Amino acid sequence: MELTIKSRNGKISERQRAHIEEKLAKLERYLHGITSITVEVQHEQQRNAGEVYRVQTTLVAEHGVILRAEERAPDLYAAIDEVQEVLQRQISRYKEKYWRRSREQRRAPNGLTPAEEVAIAEAEAAAIAAPGEAEATPRVIRTKTFRLRPMFLDDAIEQMELLGHNFFIFQNAETMQINVLYRRRDGNYGVIIPEVG
Repeated sequence: MELTIKSRNGKISERQRAHIEEKLAKLERYLHGITSITVEVQHEQQRNAGEVYRVQTTLVAEHGVILRAEERAPDLYAAIDEVQEVLQRQISRYKEKYWRRSREQRRAPNGLTPAEEVAIAEAEAAAIAAPGEAEATPRVIRTKTFRLRPMFLDDAIEQMELLGHNFFIFQNAETMQINVLYRRRDGNYGVIIPEVG
């Protein structure tokens, strides 16, 4: 497993690095085939919470599994512990849903290399502009590029939930069309299927 630790502002001490490595290495007990984990640490000053550490983690495993967790705490060690617990719960959820049934019969070839999957995961985990930099006119501040991989609708729902997003773009493995999955206000899901013409 490749572990990458990035600090956005400040340095990570050897003791902190060892704690991060120790906590995240435990995840291999629950999910075999973890190829990489990227950890981004940022020390922030918040108006109502004071100084906090924000820890954002992206885990990439075999078969296109991408898990993401983000936690904030006044102490870096507490934030790491919380991120590890969130990832462990996501792994359990993933295993309960997918490992107990045969996916080999219905899995579409993903066509992505592990390096491309890591690039997609890192793009998803890219930092948002610092608060307080709001301007009068909204503008595009970031552009993401990623390869779509064929997947079934229930796989797309699970991937969106694991990433914690409100929408997810994917190539439907049944129709090979580009679809946009989104979460509705009532808690259900919607799918947008674009038509040209």
